[in-house]
Amino acid sequence: MKLATLKNDSRDGRLAIVSKDLVRAVFADGIAPTLLDAIERWPEVEGRLRARSLELERGAAKGAFPFDPIQAMSPLPRCYQWLDGSTFANHGALMERAFDLGITNEYVRYPLVYQGASDDFIGPRDDVELPSESDNMDFEGEVAIIVDEVPMGTPKERVALHVKLLMLVNDVSLRALAAREMKTGFGWVQAKPSTSFSPVAVTPDELGEAWSDGRVQLPLSVERNGEWFGRPHGKEMTFNFFRLVEHAAYSRRLRAGTIIGSGTMSNASRDAGSACIAERRAIETLDQGSAKTPFLRFGERVRIEMFDASNRSVFGAIDQRYVRCGARAGSESTSVGAGSTSAGAATKEDA
Repeated sequence: MKLATLKNDSRDGRLAIVSKDLVRAVFADGIAPTLLDAIERWPEVEGRLRARSLELERGAAKGAFPFDPIQAMSPLPRCYQWLDGSTFANHGALMERAFDLGITNEYVRYPLVYQGASDDFIGPRDDVELPSESDNMDFEGEVAIIVDEVPMGTPKERVALHVKLLMLVNDVSLRALAAREMKTGFGWVQAKPSTSFSPVAVTPDELGEAWSDGRVQLPLSVERNGEWFGRPHGKEMTFNFFRLVEHAAYSRRLRAGTIIGSGTMSNASRDAGSACIAERRAIETLDQGSAKTPFLRFGERVRIEMFDASNRSVFGAIDQRYVRCGARAGSESTSVGAGSTSAGAATKEDA
């Protein structure tokens, strides 16, 4: 089953069920008005949502309409909690070696997790509005889960019961601000603006065998201005989602609707490319002595998408421009060439 939240006059949007091919949709009226409401009442509404989904697939759903991802908000436009991990040890190792972040081997001992802002997520086709190019704008391609209520102390062996939906993530990052905030020990605020998620969230069974051992066993396609940037595979996730949830729920309950991200997807093979600019710069620093790839400039576009074994889009695409705060779509912007600015030698602030 695939679910989306479509824009209306409210902050939480209107819940819709989307066809497997992402072509048609029908509202979930009479079942659940929003996705957060559905997650909080999942045992009560899941069966009815699935029944309407089957009607949609058969062409028998009353009121069905063409699905337009431009009208989609993030599946959960806001929620009680957004926790993002760093569960790909290759990413942690590259960043530590290149930028001396002071977290030596911590990323292989236990999951690293930060608590991000969850009050204002960005739609998958909406512009990412940011204040300044000098903040070193970046993207991070990830996968995430949405859980129902997870009791405190839930062991990893029981977490699968609580994973209700999966999504893609663009964890927007401002690298010039990250190192300073890391040094304080209080976590990120300015360095982590609002996050965006895929047009649809899907139930784990939509992935079939690709949802295995608490990992999404598919590659993630990342493009910058229409050009290939990376295609890391989810199988190299060091700590799976079950272990990540166990870690987060060790000393507190996770309320229904909590989103938990994998962190930047990353593979040991250089052929897989990268899912964020900072990692590519780290590789360039290690292999060539200095970073070459510039951070984003206003007007550039990022696309993040995942395809199944039959080359069908699973979640739809996150496809968005980075623009100056307050700029309107279609307005004049600065040069967007991926190589249009010089990239000085990598520093710790680039992380």
